[in-house]
Amino acid sequence: MSVARILIHGKWVEAEASSFFRANNPATGEALAMQFPVSKWEDCERALAAAAFAVKELHDIAPAKIAAFLEEYAAAIEAAADEIVKAANEETGLPASPRLKDVELPRTTNQLRQAAAAAREESWKQATIDTARNIRSSFAAIGPVVVFGPNNFPLAFNGISGGDFAAAIVAGNPVIAKAHPLHPNTTRLLAEQAQMAADATGMPKGLVQLLYHVSNEDGLKLVSDARVGAIGFTGSRNAGIHLKRAAEEAGKPIYLEMSSINPVIFLPGTLEENAEVLAKELADSCLAASGQFCTSPNLILLWNGQTSEKFISTVAAIFNERAPQPLLSQNAPHQLSSGTKAFIDGGAQLVTGGKNASGPGYRFTNTLLRTSGKDMLAKPHELQREVFGNVTMITTVSDEKELAAILEKMEGNLTGTIYSAKSGKDDAVYARIESTLRQKVGRLLNDKMPTGVAVSPAMNHGGPFPATSHPGFTSVGIPASISRFAMLQCYDGVREGRLPEILRDKIKNSETWRSIDGAWVRG
Repeated sequence: MSVARILIHGKWVEAEASSFFRANNPATGEALAMQFPVSKWEDCERALAAAAFAVKELHDIAPAKIAAFLEEYAAAIEAAADEIVKAANEETGLPASPRLKDVELPRTTNQLRQAAAAAREESWKQATIDTARNIRSSFAAIGPVVVFGPNNFPLAFNGISGGDFAAAIVAGNPVIAKAHPLHPNTTRLLAEQAQMAADATGMPKGLVQLLYHVSNEDGLKLVSDARVGAIGFTGSRNAGIHLKRAAEEAGKPIYLEMSSINPVIFLPGTLEENAEVLAKELADSCLAASGQFCTSPNLILLWNGQTSEKFISTVAAIFNERAPQPLLSQNAPHQLSSGTKAFIDGGAQLVTGGKNASGPGYRFTNTLLRTSGKDMLAKPHELQREVFGNVTMITTVSDEKELAAILEKMEGNLTGTIYSAKSGKDDAVYARIESTLRQKVGRLLNDKMPTGVAVSPAMNHGGPFPATSHPGFTSVGIPASISRFAMLQCYDGVREGRLPEILRDKIKNSETWRSIDGAWVRG
């Protein structure tokens, strides 16, 4: 049985392993062939040393060279698409087509190319020159970035190919990628393409490192190491909080995406106009990828009444009709069962589902629960929780006042959605509740489901805690996402020839530079 090697300083080497593991195919429950190492601290030390060495080589690297690497990497992923998609399909149970091959892989290469364009354009550096005082500043690399990839997007959010990786590389940082143990072979194949692209474009050997798994203790030690510049993490709230504590005690910036229930509010008029169509839209969004999107709607809010009852019945019927899809991990059915039980213990009523589903692999019946606004206000902690998967809660409220009170008690979320009548019937209510919801979410949507996260410079994939660890940053949307992995560097009285190229006295293009209070600012 073959054992995968780790990537350190441009070479595939044997790990110093404490143990080994195999991924499973969640659609069948069968263990896959290749073994992967759980690295001891010695491997973390090797990765840190290689990344720290690469920092020095990256210090003066031309932005065009970084861009060339990212473009070469995107092309390499496309050339190896069949093998990568096959591995991702085996390890996640997600459909090879259209999900992986036709949607997620192009998204991955697209964001790498957007990152390349940002590297060349350089506006993310926010270069500022005060010529009178000879003080200049810009954002630049922060140092080695550790990226923990999530379980649900094996390509587009992978630690060695996703948005965090791309943003860290644009800023000129080496990356230590910690693969998610549910799709290690997919990550290995991506890392192979990354290293080939690095070699082809003459990048430093320590630009990318790959570890498959480490102990919890070594993970905490890794993020708090003095050589680390910053950390990006997408995963559970529990793991994120532990990493956050360790990193912050060591003074390391860490950017976490953790937990979100993504409330969707249907105002009365919109259900009167189109309840049946909206029920299908909601079910499609809730059950996409078996509810394993970070923006999946977990909390639905609507008014009491006959129209709402019909809407709930329609949603429940669709949930019953749809065959449960594979979940990502062997533990997922147990977690969904526990989460459903916790909702019921908190006073919610089970409408449909709530048990393990028959069939191969790891599945759970599509589950819909309901509760009242009164109960939600009485037990907000118990009833406003993320259950990551195909479990959705509907809450019916008696009036606008009750809805507003629920929104006031809501934790931070990635998204919040309001559906309102096209006739304008709901406009007054919308105006009164929007400001409260707006402060609770990173992305506000109207009349569309939240599960699509476009790769756009205007996108915000972030939000107030616990959706993320800081509401001022996004993990999707270049150039904004780059700033997480950059530090502001100021030069005071430094000679022209010793300055970074972008801060030298070559201000000629008025379309690129503008004057603010005597200082020139680019971008």
